[in-house]
Amino acid sequence: MSHEHIAVEAHHKENFITRYIFSTDHKTIAKQYLITGVIWGFIGMILSWFMRLQLAYPNQPIPFLEKILGKWAEGGILKPEFYVALITMHGTIMVFFLLTAGLSGTFSNFLIPLQIGARDMAFPVLNMLSYWVFFAASVVMLISFFVQTGPAGAGWTMYPPLSALKNSIPGADVGATLWLVSMALFIVSSLLGALNYITTTLNYRTKGMSMGRLPITVWGMFVTAILGLLSFPVLLAGAVMLIFDREFGTSFFVPGGLVLGGQPVPHEGGNPILWQHLFWFLGHPEVYIVLLPAVSLVGEILATNARKPLFAYKVSIGAIIGIGALSMIVWGHHMYVSGMNPILGEVFVITTLAISFPTAILIFNYLVTIWRGNLRFTPAMLFALGFLGLFIPGALTGAFLATAPVDIQLHDTYFVVAHFHFTMATAAAFGMFAGVYHWFPKMFGRMMNDKLGKIHFWATFIGVYLIFFPMFFQGISGVPRRYYSFTEYNFTSQFLGLNKFITIAAFVAGVAQFVFFFNFFWSMFKGPKAEKNPWKANTLEWQADSPPPHGNWGPELPVVYRGPYEYSVPSADEDYIPQTVPLEAEVK
Repeated sequence: MSHEHIAVEAHHKENFITRYIFSTDHKTIAKQYLITGVIWGFIGMILSWFMRLQLAYPNQPIPFLEKILGKWAEGGILKPEFYVALITMHGTIMVFFLLTAGLSGTFSNFLIPLQIGARDMAFPVLNMLSYWVFFAASVVMLISFFVQTGPAGAGWTMYPPLSALKNSIPGADVGATLWLVSMALFIVSSLLGALNYITTTLNYRTKGMSMGRLPITVWGMFVTAILGLLSFPVLLAGAVMLIFDREFGTSFFVPGGLVLGGQPVPHEGGNPILWQHLFWFLGHPEVYIVLLPAVSLVGEILATNARKPLFAYKVSIGAIIGIGALSMIVWGHHMYVSGMNPILGEVFVITTLAISFPTAILIFNYLVTIWRGNLRFTPAMLFALGFLGLFIPGALTGAFLATAPVDIQLHDTYFVVAHFHFTMATAAAFGMFAGVYHWFPKMFGRMMNDKLGKIHFWATFIGVYLIFFPMFFQGISGVPRRYYSFTEYNFTSQFLGLNKFITIAAFVAGVAQFVFFFNFFWSMFKGPKAEKNPWKANTLEWQADSPPPHGNWGPELPVVYRGPYEYSVPSADEDYIPQTVPLEAEVK
C-alpha cells in the first residue's frame, strides 16, 4: 500500500548543526555513513599493510614501524600478539564498519526514499539515531587501539574460551571487552536502520510504485534489511553472554576442566561451540548482508550503461529473495572441523550448494543484460564489470569449501582467505565503488573525474588479482592463515618470495585508493556541476534535482507509470523512458 508524506514546507529552515550533524534528512545521513565508512576503509587497509610487511620480511627490523607502533614493534619487528590483533581489527573493520555500514547505511538511506518516491524515511529521528549509535560504536572500537594491553586479538570471530578469559592472551584483555561493547552498539545501529528500511519500502511508495516496479536496488536493500533484522539479534545475545563470561564469572562459553597458567579455571558447564553457532548464524547471512546491496547496485548500473532492460527482472528479484532465504540455513559450513555430526554436516553441504543456484541465475541474468548491449564504460560501469570479474572466480571456489571432505583439507588455509576476499570483500567493495561513482552526481550535485576513476579501477582490479589469486595456490599447498611467520617449515618458507610479491601488489593497490580519496573529496567541492540526469536513467531519483532538496520533491510526489528498466524500446523516440512518463506519451 502506498502513502504520501505530508507536503514539505516551502522554506525549510536549518542551521549548520541540524543540516550537517544531527540531521534527520536521509540524504545527509547517507553521506555521513559513506564518509565514515571510507575513513574506516583506509584504517583497515593500513592495518593490512602492517600485516603484509611482517609476512614479506619476517624477523627483519623495519625501523619506521617502531616510530609508528611504539612498543608493539620494538626494534622495528612486529610483536606476534600485535600481529594477531591486526588480523582481528582488520577483519572487524572491513566486514562490519566498511562493507556493512558503508554499503547498507549509505545506499539504503540514500536510494530507498528517492527510488520509491518518498520524501524521507518512515522514522527520520530513528534514522538519525542509527548513524549516531554507529558513530559511538566506531569511537569505542577506535579507543581499543590505545589501551595499554592493545586491541582485541582473539581473531575477528572472537572464539572462546580464549576470548572469554581476560588473562588468556594479551589480546583478550580490555581491548576485547571494548570490541564486544562496540559490536553490541553496531548491532543496535543496524537494527534501527533495518526497521526503517523495511517500513519505508512497504508503506511509503508513491502512487503507481508497486512492488513489481521497484528497482532491483530497492529489492536488494529490502531483503538485506530483513536478513539483518533476523540474524543480528542472535550475535547481540552472544556478545552480551560473552561479556557476562568475561566480567561476571558466568559460564555460557567456558567449559570445565580448563587449566590456565598452571591454575584450574573456575568455570564449568559452558560450551565454546555454542558461540560458533551464534556467531555464524549471523556470520553467514552477514556475507549476503554485504553482498546483496553490492550485487543490486551492480544490476542497476549494468542495465543503465548497457542501455538494455535488466534481463528477466522478475526472475532476478526471485533470485535475490532465494539467496536471502537460503543464507539463513547455511551457517554450519563454517564449522565442519568443529566436531559437528557428519550427518548434520551433510545437511549444510546440501543447503550451501543449493544457494549457488539462485546466485548463478542472478549472475547469468547480468551477463545476458550486457550481452550485445551498447556499453558505456564509465568508472561506475567498469567497477560493476569488475564485480563480476571478482565474484565469479570467488563463487566457483566456494563450491570446494562447501563440500565437507574438501573443506577439512582447505579449512584455515590461504585458500579460504583468497575465496572470501574475492567473493565478499573485494567484490562488495567494487559494488560500493560502482555505487559511489554512479550516484555521486545525485548526492553532491557534482561529477567525479572520469580519468582518475578509470585509473583507480584498473590499478585496483589488477592489484586485487595479484594479491589474492596466488593465495589459492598457497592454500592448496597447505599454508595456514593467521600465522605470524612462515619461516619454520620448508613447505611454507618456499612462498617467502611470493609473499614479497603480494606485499608489493598490496601497496600498489592501496596507493590507488588514495587516487579515489582525492577524486572523491576534490569533486565534492570542485567537480563540474552535474545535470539532473547525467546517465539518462529511468529510475525516480534522476527526476529530482541534483542534489535533491529537503523533502526530495516539490509540492507533488512523482507518479509511476512503468517499470524501471525500459531502455531501447523500439517504438520510443529516446533510448530510455523514465518511470514517470505516462504509457501513452512514450512516442512523440
